[in-house]
Amino acid sequence: MKIAIDAQLAVGTATGIGEYVNGLVDALQAEGVDVVPLFEPKLDPWRFDRRVYWDQVLLPQRARACGADLLHCASGTVPVTATMPVVATVHDVAWLRVQEHARPYARYYFGRFATDRYRRLAAIAVDSAFSRSELLEMVDGLRAERVRVVYPGVARDFNELERRGGDGSTILVVGTVERRKNLELIVRCLPFLENARLISVGPHTSYRDECAAMARALGVEGRVEFCGYVDRERLLQLYATCAVVAMPSRYEGFGYGVAQALCAGVPCVSSDCSSLPEIAQNDAPALPIDHVQPWVEALDAALRGEADPRARAARSGAIERFSWKRSAQAMIETYELALAAGPR
Repeated sequence: MKIAIDAQLAVGTATGIGEYVNGLVDALQAEGVDVVPLFEPKLDPWRFDRRVYWDQVLLPQRARACGADLLHCASGTVPVTATMPVVATVHDVAWLRVQEHARPYARYYFGRFATDRYRRLAAIAVDSAFSRSELLEMVDGLRAERVRVVYPGVARDFNELERRGGDGSTILVVGTVERRKNLELIVRCLPFLENARLISVGPHTSYRDECAAMARALGVEGRVEFCGYVDRERLLQLYATCAVVAMPSRYEGFGYGVAQALCAGVPCVSSDCSSLPEIAQNDAPALPIDHVQPWVEALDAALRGEADPRARAARSGAIERFSWKRSAQAMIETYELALAAGPR
């Protein structure tokens, strides 16, 4: 079994999908699968026209050229034509649910155009039971038995991270600074948390300016730091030293920030929306996003160290749930299902 996997979003500044692809490739290779990562470093994956050219022209060409038995489209978009069975990972259907602010052509391509292609796929992997239910609800004609939940893994460096004790002040939020991530909720909590500071790590959109304006209006701008993209060493250092990881998102197909925090033994607070309660289970509070007070109380407890024992107790179970070995084995089963089905 030779698998070609779309690794274009691991080029350059890799965000959640890049993390996913890199981890999956390594885990599949460790399981003895012949994997060929496909990417073009000269092509900016974040420019819309370059992304379409990659998806629809270069990706299927290179999959054919490498002699693969199956193409795994790991970023949610698939080519219109393919000469082999295709599996897609659908991380979420946010483009159909919560991306109203995006340009119409991007909403169409990553939304309805992409999902219309899913009906002919040999199999689909989704990141959570929540994403599976969303996909089946939003896309008519999908065969439910071919849509399989395969949790992503968390990288070993989080599993082996040595916590240095919470610093008693840092609330860490990891992820692209966009509206659905709801960073403003944490900004609104800061006036009630006297010694707290917010560190946001992730690429910016115009929503960052709205959050900065809110921080100024509340008089807490000196306690909010927008770091943008940071390198791996810096990211791990922040997980090792922060008091708590917060994920107040309105919509997540998986929620890497929560899974990474649990595997690193870091106290975590998340919203009760979308997939986050599924990922957190009972290992971290899942709170409503429309009320500041429960967040203030949970964050205050974490800042004072009261959440540390719960985080330590949850760590080994989280590492097992989000192991890349388990994820790779489930993905191999998905490939076998797709190969048995043949081209569609």
